[in-house]
Amino acid sequence: MDRHSSDEDDDRQTLIHQNDTKHLPRQISTSPRASTAPRSGFHIEELESQIRRRFKLTFNKRYLFAIFLPLVLIPIFLSTDIRSLFSSNISSLKFNKVSDQLKESQLQALYLLNQQLTSLLSLWNHTFVNSNDNVSAVQFDDIKASLLKQITLNKHIQQTLLSPHKTGSTLQNATVLDPAYAGYSFDRCRKGDLKFSERRTIEWKPKPNKFLFAICLSGQMSNHLICLEKHMFFAAVLNRALVIPSSKFDYQYNRVLDTEHINDCVGKKAVIPFEDFMEMKKNHAHIDRFICYFSSPQPCYVDEEHLKKLRSLGISMGKLESAWKNEDIKKPSQKTIKDLEEKFASDDDVIAIGDVFFAEMERDWVTQPGGPIAHKCKTLIEPSKLILLTAQRFIQTFLGSNFIALHFRRHGFLKFCNAKKPSCFYPIPQAADCITRMVERANTPIIYLSTDAAESETGLLQSMVVLNGKTIPLVKRPPRNSAEKWDALLYRHGIEDDPQVEAMLDKTICAMASVFIGAPGSTFTEDILRLRKDWGTASLCDEYLCQGEGPNFVAGEE
Repeated sequence: MDRHSSDEDDDRQTLIHQNDTKHLPRQISTSPRASTAPRSGFHIEELESQIRRRFKLTFNKRYLFAIFLPLVLIPIFLSTDIRSLFSSNISSLKFNKVSDQLKESQLQALYLLNQQLTSLLSLWNHTFVNSNDNVSAVQFDDIKASLLKQITLNKHIQQTLLSPHKTGSTLQNATVLDPAYAGYSFDRCRKGDLKFSERRTIEWKPKPNKFLFAICLSGQMSNHLICLEKHMFFAAVLNRALVIPSSKFDYQYNRVLDTEHINDCVGKKAVIPFEDFMEMKKNHAHIDRFICYFSSPQPCYVDEEHLKKLRSLGISMGKLESAWKNEDIKKPSQKTIKDLEEKFASDDDVIAIGDVFFAEMERDWVTQPGGPIAHKCKTLIEPSKLILLTAQRFIQTFLGSNFIALHFRRHGFLKFCNAKKPSCFYPIPQAADCITRMVERANTPIIYLSTDAAESETGLLQSMVVLNGKTIPLVKRPPRNSAEKWDALLYRHGIEDDPQVEAMLDKTICAMASVFIGAPGSTFTEDILRLRKDWGTASLCDEYLCQGEGPNFVAGEE
């Protein structure tokens, strides 16, 4: 029994060992019992038993897997669009291909733009080293600005194309040439060099008790201010103090001008208000000589009514005399300082010179920046301090530093302009087109409108001043509003409703603009241009409305 048990254990061990080590060489037993039938039958039975057990276990696992697999797949199938999985992969492949082609096209376009920019900059350098003498300054600036606009446009296109390729602050595969940093920036409407240091001036040295009585009667306030400036030149040439007219005879100048400003600038008591002059003369003054610059259409351009007003103020005078027999305001002749000295020099204490608004003398000298008289200020005739501060407050409130000022005169201008050849009265659509071109040229976002036009005209004008789909605001001074404080100084001093103060306020705002568009033939415009020139605010873009072109439609004569 012990041997038999031992043999069974040996056989079982041998069978198990053979199955577990199938890769080892088979061991052949040399024992005589190895060939006996009982051991061979047992070996086969054991093998079949092991196979049955393993097959049963494997079958059970496969059966369970087959049962549970549908339970897992069915929810996935119901919640997922199988077609989208395949189509998304296909679309992704197509998108990547198109994206690569787009990037390649962008970089090719960028390369071509860079080449174009290099050529434009080369053209800039070779063309604009020195301006052509045959091309005017305005034409030269127009060409220069057009070229710079193309350079800038090229730069913007390059930046747009490069935007998808930016990595942080680094641009890949290309380099944008920046005209601004490369020294190609250009202010088309920059301030002009007025060369104040090269002014030709005359010293104003009034002799004691020698006075010149100013007579200014033609037109409105702007005409009178131009006339007054010319009278100042006469007074300087003749070494006399200038007497500012009375408000009962002329405008109330002390509301719009500061006479002490003139004296401070000159450094002498060169200008005297009428009231101070009469106080010196104990309320009775005599004009020793009343000399007329113009003899036609009537002597001194003064009528009998104004002569009566002078007498009512305590002024006596002798007979009017003409300096030249045939000097007509319609055809004034050019005069020199020598001519003035010969005709108006006198030892008399008080002389009066008739209206000199139309006088033509030493034009280049009189019209230079700062005027013809030596002084330490920018200009002698300028708005009063109250008006100047009010204009600054209005600009700070409504306009800002960069704006166009437009003097758009309409009232009574149609007949006046149509008497000229060519006319200076433009249809609203044509005017709007000219204004829009200036807005684009000056690159300004807003316009200050100084006008006497009816609301029907300004409303239409506003609707038609449009650039790149954006309406450019036309700003006028609004009616009085206690909530706004920009005009408080005028109300505090009781001059808010004076039309001359309002007119001077308009002039002052226009004189401070970045660019000014004036009304041709208007002395209001001319006085603004004078202020801009004297203050140094004049721009290379300043011009008259639709300058260089006539109206596209002109009405017939009466």
